[in-house]
Amino acid sequence: MSDAAEGAVQGGLPSCLLPTRCVQNHAANLTVLPNGDIACVWFGGTQEGIPDISVYFARLAKGTREWSVPEKLSDDPSRSEQNPLLFNAPDGTLWLMWTAQISGNQDTAIVRRRLSRDNGVTWGPIETLFPAAATSGTFIRQPVVVLPTGAWLLPVFYCNAIPGRTWSGDADTSAVKISVDAGRTWHDVAVPQSTGCVHMNIGLLADGTLLALFRSRWADAIYASRSDDGGEHWSVPEKTALPNNNASIQFTVLANGHLALVFNNTSAANATGRRASLYDDIGGDAAPPPPPEAGERRAFWGAPRAPLSIALSEDGGRSWPWVRDIETGDGYCMTNNSRDKQNRELSYPSVTQAPDGTIHVAYTHFRQAIRHVTLAEDWIKGA
Repeated sequence: MSDAAEGAVQGGLPSCLLPTRCVQNHAANLTVLPNGDIACVWFGGTQEGIPDISVYFARLAKGTREWSVPEKLSDDPSRSEQNPLLFNAPDGTLWLMWTAQISGNQDTAIVRRRLSRDNGVTWGPIETLFPAAATSGTFIRQPVVVLPTGAWLLPVFYCNAIPGRTWSGDADTSAVKISVDAGRTWHDVAVPQSTGCVHMNIGLLADGTLLALFRSRWADAIYASRSDDGGEHWSVPEKTALPNNNASIQFTVLANGHLALVFNNTSAANATGRRASLYDDIGGDAAPPPPPEAGERRAFWGAPRAPLSIALSEDGGRSWPWVRDIETGDGYCMTNNSRDKQNRELSYPSVTQAPDGTIHVAYTHFRQAIRHVTLAEDWIKGA
């Protein structure tokens, strides 16, 4: 697919839109495969929450400039399959994991997986990794981290049901699933006081500690938590100086130890409207939630999802002195309906670094396509 004339990226960065036949494309995740290919997964279909939403996979083969035709890797006619991610396991197996929910009810979500032993050329059967829970759905978004001890850390968030209400994100909490036996079994570590902090993104820092950054359901700021014992205990998430709009973020630890974070540099303070929920435009007969009780916080939906910016930290995420826009726009996201092409969000970024030092970013472009951009660390600093 050729690049779009409107909403062009900043500074002449090389970019393209990945090929797609889907009306809606969202929630990309990138990884560098052991053979040097760049792989991207995302979900596509008619609209998030509708059962024709499935997981797609494409690759940018090493040394080439064209993305492959996307391959559909899931197809459950009863669930909306979302938020895929890839994980290169130490034994050479490529894991694909994703969520599967009933309609817009994220509190029904389960986590599924497929395995590949040839860098994503062929795939094994679909399996359920984490089955349904009684009162919450299990969601994923961010990559697995492998510690020097061999432990695997998979950040998750729980979409907790509130009796008598349709899920709207008001009670979501975060946790880390840890495996010490290569994914055969997992134990769960809750992040304390994490209500509203989701999409937990973990990075292993140069000093051996762990940093986690979170999306905020309150659309106020990016939150941060740290662990110094391999993820078995986490500090209470605290606000950073960077804003958040209740949209996904992602950071990666670069080869030199610096952190590159991609996010929407905006918050609810910049919103001129508010949606009732994430899924208020897919139909259904769900009753609106009751008015909030005194002191009750409600998730904020509808804050603009633009600009799409990248920040750089050289001190383990304690400060982010360099912030530069990748793409700008008004970020209108008061509807998720991609058929009418009103949505103009630039959102849900994924960022990784290739062995040659190039930083790769993929993100949602207007809920219609996935855009891929490449840049260098010096570009973030304005060089």
